[in-house]
Amino acid sequence: MPGLIAIVGRPNVGKSALFNRIVGRRIAIVHDQPGVTRDRITAEAEWRGRPFTLVDTGGIGLLRREKAGDVIVKAALEQVEMAIAAANVIIFVVNVQEGIVPLDRETAARLRQSGKPVVLAVNKVDTSRAESGSLEFNELGFEKLFPVSAIHGEGMEPLLDAATAYLPIEAQPESPGETEGAAVPAPSAPVKLAIVGRPNVGKSSIINALTQSARVVVSPIPGTTRDAVDVPFEVDTEGQRENYVLIDTAGMRKSRRVDDSVEFFSVKRSEESIARCDIVVLVLDAENGITEQDKKVADVIVENRKACIVVVNKWDLVDQAVRTARQEEIERRNQKMRGPKTMTTLSEFGEWVQEHLFFLDYAPVIFTSATTGFHLDRLLEAVRYVAAQLKQKVPTAILNRTLRDAVERRQPVSDRGHRLRFYYATQVKKAPPTFLLFVNRDELFSDQYKKYLADQMRAAFGYEGCPLVMVPKPRPKTIEPMRKKRSAPTPRPPTAYQSRRFRPPAKGRRQK
Repeated sequence: MPGLIAIVGRPNVGKSALFNRIVGRRIAIVHDQPGVTRDRITAEAEWRGRPFTLVDTGGIGLLRREKAGDVIVKAALEQVEMAIAAANVIIFVVNVQEGIVPLDRETAARLRQSGKPVVLAVNKVDTSRAESGSLEFNELGFEKLFPVSAIHGEGMEPLLDAATAYLPIEAQPESPGETEGAAVPAPSAPVKLAIVGRPNVGKSSIINALTQSARVVVSPIPGTTRDAVDVPFEVDTEGQRENYVLIDTAGMRKSRRVDDSVEFFSVKRSEESIARCDIVVLVLDAENGITEQDKKVADVIVENRKACIVVVNKWDLVDQAVRTARQEEIERRNQKMRGPKTMTTLSEFGEWVQEHLFFLDYAPVIFTSATTGFHLDRLLEAVRYVAAQLKQKVPTAILNRTLRDAVERRQPVSDRGHRLRFYYATQVKKAPPTFLLFVNRDELFSDQYKKYLADQMRAAFGYEGCPLVMVPKPRPKTIEPMRKKRSAPTPRPPTAYQSRRFRPPAKGRRQK
């Protein structure tokens, strides 16, 4: 296992900027507003051939108008303590522009109590004058002090050299020759699951319930999650290890209701998570049903052509109402009373969800409760099944036979005397399943007939939870070979009859 480096400090000293600089890409949200980071954000990094895990944490200390008993503040501090406990070395970040403040001294004392190696990074050293001011932080009592500028990338090499020196050295096999002959299977890439939805539908609660730990901050306040947090997750199924990455995302609200730039970047991170994941888990609230914003989030999933699983969370809150409705339905049937039929089973609720999310009808519907753990095992089964469907490759012969049978059962509608004809089909991509169809005219391939063929392919090959992409390609017209050009014959003079027949009448002559 690679070592772990945690970045710790009070709010608004540049921890997230330093985190992004070390990993080499923008993962954590960087903003002038203090207290933006709340969860533990992790990323794999490497320095001089040594891999390690880097952890960004929230600020230690209270901001203005914050209380120590606040749910979010308390949970964010717990995330920092977990990162400190798991780290091999800690990068303590301070701000040279503000100098030493009492909160820096409190943080330094807490880090010394942990007993972990600490490397002091004096951030925002952009000038020579600021570099001389960094010597003030020797007062904090740490042996190694490094002036850096996370924004401009100055001072990174000595800082990382000192931090990685404390990482454990991975044990090498004693006799490398013994493993040369044996084929070592390459580890399979983990399946990335993006947990998306509206604010306060229970996305973070589902991740904590699956990992059985307080991995991400959970509170009843909408908008608690801001960054897209990658959480590695392993499942042991019949002696085989299945690797996943759960991506916790911020709630996606309507664009006109986005209050500030921090929430704007949070929504952008959520959209990026949908684009880079393998399977999207769309979380709905069982109490509120399907809202207009849920449909807009589902539309983003369809536009990105992602495999999807719909999860109706908080089912425990409406379970009693469903049982009551079921009992009333039974009594009404026994008394042979007529009345509107109510939804009393999970299958009926599932059909209702797919009816309202008709453009996402290929996604299976799972009813869960993160609080009680209801049907979380079924969620993992659905993820496992959809992931297997994404790897499916249909043989070309069977694909063409299925396509031919589907066209014979229902012929495409003709347009202006022309009918769509299919010549050949082949699968060109697995995720998403993409099929190239050679036709006579691609403009005749309507959306209705595309939907019909997709249903026929699902009936034949499965592909549950996977979008089917069909790309019509018109077959090029056959060009007849050009004949050899002959020399143009010399024109013959017109005969007397032709000259007399086609000669224009003379001016002023009367025609008979």
